[in-house]
Amino acid sequence: MLSEERKSEVIELCKKLIRTRSYSGQEENVANVIKVAFNNMGFDDFFIDDYGNIIGHIKGKEKGKSILFDGHMDTVPVVDESEWTYPPFAAQIHDGKMYGRGTSDMKGALCAMICGVSYFAKDVKKKFKGDIYVAGVVHEECFEGVASRKISAKVNPDYVVIGEASNCNLKIGQRGRAEILVETFGKSAHSANPEKGINAVYKMNKLIEAIRKLKLSSHDFLGDGILELTDIKSSPYPGASVVPDYCRATFDRRLLVGETRKSVLKPIQNIITELEKQDENFKAKVSFSRGKEMCYTGVEIEGERFFPAWLYDRKDEFVKKSYDGLVKAGINPEITHYSFCTNGSHYAGEAGIKAIGFGPSKENLAHTVNEYIEISQFEKAVEGYYSILKAVLS
Repeated sequence: MLSEERKSEVIELCKKLIRTRSYSGQEENVANVIKVAFNNMGFDDFFIDDYGNIIGHIKGKEKGKSILFDGHMDTVPVVDESEWTYPPFAAQIHDGKMYGRGTSDMKGALCAMICGVSYFAKDVKKKFKGDIYVAGVVHEECFEGVASRKISAKVNPDYVVIGEASNCNLKIGQRGRAEILVETFGKSAHSANPEKGINAVYKMNKLIEAIRKLKLSSHDFLGDGILELTDIKSSPYPGASVVPDYCRATFDRRLLVGETRKSVLKPIQNIITELEKQDENFKAKVSFSRGKEMCYTGVEIEGERFFPAWLYDRKDEFVKKSYDGLVKAGINPEITHYSFCTNGSHYAGEAGIKAIGFGPSKENLAHTVNEYIEISQFEKAVEGYYSILKAVLS
């Protein structure tokens, strides 16, 4: 399937993607690279939605299921290029590895998806049942799954393959993620006369200590739920000679399957209610944070930072067919779960669409200095996507 000519084609496309900088909200140029690839590689059509997601489509000659391959175009920024051994936007290859921002997270996988889909459709002369889509998604680094909502609403896929790095293993779930805001309210006063004020930071101290005592549930496959304090800020700031009248703390919450917005906030709200009973000057609230970013199209993308967990059974038909296809291709993946959050939070967690994860490279290379992808992993991913299609759409 992967001739030397095709291997060269895959590498050249990946180089183009890596050399095109695409921080979140600045993905337009890489979308243009993908547009050219869709045109050159036999896709029937494509569209770009309001957010700037680009979705290519290949139609089978018979009606059947639709499968969507999801890969995000945006990357985290490079803070200091001088820290890199090889330039982060040069896509240089050394010792069998391509270096650059986005090689592992996740332009390498996106390139492998485009090529794997194209080669499958060409080899079978489009004699398959169904429709294949490849999505280059915006703003994943800011909002896991928010931009994908627009894609699933338009495409309505039966199956989704998430291309986040999995070391070419098969992922059948992930913990979710929520960003929780806890706020306390006091009364400002001169710090020379603190008794005339109500210090919101002291109230926050009580609340944080109580939150730390919460017992979270655990899952035998996904692991432990997590609630970790990540930042704290008081107001006014700087607060020279002023008792702070406001304090905000942010918690990172890693979610397990079955946890809802209500169930996640309820234990913290219960603590607040109890502290209010004990102290008439205690005032606090808990909520999920919201984010708002600008897309390269000029449209704002906004969402609450609550991204659900998801998990499918090993015996699920889509999981089993995908696994069997990979094994037949000689890949022999382990079945495990992602340790981080992905766009699967929308497809599987919110929309209930059957989803798996399969992608090249090691999970711990994302966001790192000297990020790279092994060429052998890259080629294996192309074969993997090809084999999943062969197994699922046959």
